[in-house]
Amino acid sequence: MALLLWLAGVYLRIPILVAPPLAPFIGDELALSQTLTGALTTLPILMLAIGAMPGSLSISRIGPRNTLALAMFIMVIGSAGRGLAPDTITLILTSAVMGIGIAMMQPALPALLPRWLEPKHLAFGSAIYMNGMLMGEFIGAGITLPVIMPLLDNSWRATMLVWSLPALLVAAALFLPKRDLARPSRKVAWLPDWKNPLTLKLGLLLGVSGSLFFGVNAYLAALLEQRGEFDNLTEALFWYNFAQVIASLLMLKMARYWVGKKAPLIIMLILSLLGTLGMLVFTGWWAIASATFMSLTAGVLLIMMVALPPLLVPSSETGRLSAGNFLVGYTVAFTVPMLGGLLSDWTGDVTHAIAVMIAYGILVSPVAITLNLQRQ
Repeated sequence: MALLLWLAGVYLRIPILVAPPLAPFIGDELALSQTLTGALTTLPILMLAIGAMPGSLSISRIGPRNTLALAMFIMVIGSAGRGLAPDTITLILTSAVMGIGIAMMQPALPALLPRWLEPKHLAFGSAIYMNGMLMGEFIGAGITLPVIMPLLDNSWRATMLVWSLPALLVAAALFLPKRDLARPSRKVAWLPDWKNPLTLKLGLLLGVSGSLFFGVNAYLAALLEQRGEFDNLTEALFWYNFAQVIASLLMLKMARYWVGKKAPLIIMLILSLLGTLGMLVFTGWWAIASATFMSLTAGVLLIMMVALPPLLVPSSETGRLSAGNFLVGYTVAFTVPMLGGLLSDWTGDVTHAIAVMIAYGILVSPVAITLNLQRQ
C-alpha cells in the first residue's frame, strides 16, 4: 500500500513538470506564442482548483479508491494526448483534461488514507504520497531532457507518452489491496462546507505555500536575467527543486511529530516568507540560497497542510474538506503570482512580482494563529 500511495503521489506532479523542459521543442514545432507556451504549465495549475469539486463529487458517489483510479485514467488520456496533439487547440484541451484528472486525484488520496490506514498512521501515510509528489516534481523537471528524451530520439511526443502511460498500471494496481476501513454507512456530502472555518483557513494557508513555490519558479529566470545573473539559472533551478525532495524526506521522519501541531506550522510559514524576502534583499548565490531555503520550508508547510484533513474530520468528511482546501489554495496559487506579474509588467521590475507574493503571505499569516486543530 505504501508503494501504491507513493506512485500515485508521483503522478500528481510529473505530468505537469515535464512540460517546462519540453516547452521549447513543443513551441518550435507548433509555433506557440510565449503566452501559450507558459499556459502549458499554468493551465494545469488553474485546473487543480477547478477540478477539486468534480473530485469531491466522485468521492461521495463511488468512493476514494474508484475516484483515484478514474482520475488517473483521465490524467493519462490528457497527458498522453498532448504527445499526439496535431495542433495548438488540441494541445491546450488535452492539457486541461490532464489538469482535471490530477485535480480529482488530489482530494481522493487523503480521503483514501482512512480506508487503508489505522488512525495512528495517517500522518505518515500523507508524508508517503507527498514524498512521491515532491519527488515527481524533481524527477519530471530533472531527468526529462538529459535522460529520457535522448533515449527516445529527442522526440518530445514520445517523451510525453513514456511519462504518461505507466500511470495506467498504477491505477489498475489500486484494486489489489482488499482493506477498506472506516467506510461511511450513509451517502456523504460533497460540496465544501463553508460553515466549517477549516475549509477557508486551510485553503488560504495552502495558497501561501503554492503561490510562493509556483510563483518563484515562474519568475526566477526573469529575476536572474534582470540582475545579470542568468548564467546561474540551471544550478538555481536544480537546487530550488531538489529542496522539495529534502522537505519530503524530512517529513517522512518528522510527520508524526509535526503534523497536527500549530507551532511547527507557524514556524514554517514564517521561515518560508523570510526565505522569499531574502531573494529580494540579497543578490548572487545568497539570493539563490534564500530561494532554496524557501522551497524547503514551503515544501514542509505544504505537507503539513495537506495531511491535516484526515486528522481533523471523520473519513466521510475528508474528501470534501480536502477538495475545498484545494479549490481555495490553488485559486490563490494561480491568482497571486499572476497579479504579481501584472504589477511587474506595469513597473518593469520583477522583484515587485515576488513582493506581491510576500505581501499575501504576511496578510494571511494571522489565520495560522487562529487555527483550531482539534479533531471535530
